[in-house]
Amino acid sequence: MTLLAISGSLRVASSNSVLLRAAKTLAPEGIEVRLYEGMGELPHFNPEIDGGETVAVLKRAVIEADGVVFCTPEYVHGLPGSFKNLLDWLVSDGELWDKPVAVLSARKSEFAEPQLREILRTLMAPICEDASVTVPFPTNKIGESEVLNSPELAEPLGTAMAAFVRCIEESYPDALVP
Repeated sequence: MTLLAISGSLRVASSNSVLLRAAKTLAPEGIEVRLYEGMGELPHFNPEIDGGETVAVLKRAVIEADGVVFCTPEYVHGLPGSFKNLLDWLVSDGELWDKPVAVLSARKSEFAEPQLREILRTLMAPICEDASVTVPFPTNKIGESEVLNSPELAEPLGTAMAAFVRCIEESYPDALVP
């Protein structure tokens, strides 16, 4: 099984990107987690253009994944513009239709997470609730090794990744990419 992990932040050291790198390490054995890192190269969304190779790479990555894990920060009571742009590129061809997704958070989000969930519902991506958790980072200056070495952070993250795999296998077996 292959999962795609997409951080809503462009910062390499963002807590969201750290959370996804730790999730990759904590994924059940035999599960490949690919980190999507091309968000900063995507052109501004315009439905009148195809977006070129960078958009094609994004769409292929989503299509080739059995499920997608999203994690996003909250900026000014909403999703970061670059992350919304990425989601906009996934509207017209339906790459997320019936593609199981999980929503992880490095801290409680009052506005961005509900917005992301609404967009995912609109894109007809089923959200695996048991796999969608907030892992309460004590600070935004935390590294991957600190997450992996902290039972309070690593255990719920590992549990969420295992729950996502189970959700896909049990509830969405037709979504598995042959």
